[in-house]
Amino acid sequence: MIYSVEQGWLSGARRVPSPNYGPRPPGVEPDLLVIHNISLPPGEYGSDCVERLFTNCLDWDAHPYFRGIRGLEVSSHLLIRRCGEVVQFVSLDDRAWHAGLSCYRGRENCNDFSIGIELEGTDEEPYADAQYATLVAVTRGLLAACPALEAGRIAGHSDIAPGRKTDPGPAFDWGRYRAALAVDNGECP
Repeated sequence: MIYSVEQGWLSGARRVPSPNYGPRPPGVEPDLLVIHNISLPPGEYGSDCVERLFTNCLDWDAHPYFRGIRGLEVSSHLLIRRCGEVVQFVSLDDRAWHAGLSCYRGRENCNDFSIGIELEGTDEEPYADAQYATLVAVTRGLLAACPALEAGRIAGHSDIAPGRKTDPGPAFDWGRYRAALAVDNGECP
């Protein structure tokens, strides 16, 4: 699939608007793509729990794990499910709440200047082929739509919050992802 962006929304993505966002600082365009992972409960896939978390509708009593994250107000711009489906929670023009305390190349508060993509998964379990294919296609669409983004400005949550975050983890194949982007760009991998 070829993805494009219109007025901050990714074509082909299912929209589930989150209240957890704010404006970017004046004059700031996204110039960093941050890759995350998430599953709720951890290691369980296919439920609507992530959507409920990002929209402040999660039943905190539905699972023992949820008690530890009770009241958390977070979001990401995009979620790529294991089947390759894309869900968008926040306009790319706005600031999603995905990075937390973070720093990239000397710039703090990465939420201000980044786009967050969550992959349904865990640090240790391999990601699905459909997720890699979708991630590459989405990245290409974002690179085309957001001039400030550059292929080299892609980081993991662990890169911008070292010691605090570990995702997307050792199971994420950065080489596979970057090689697919290079091939898609007509470059040698």
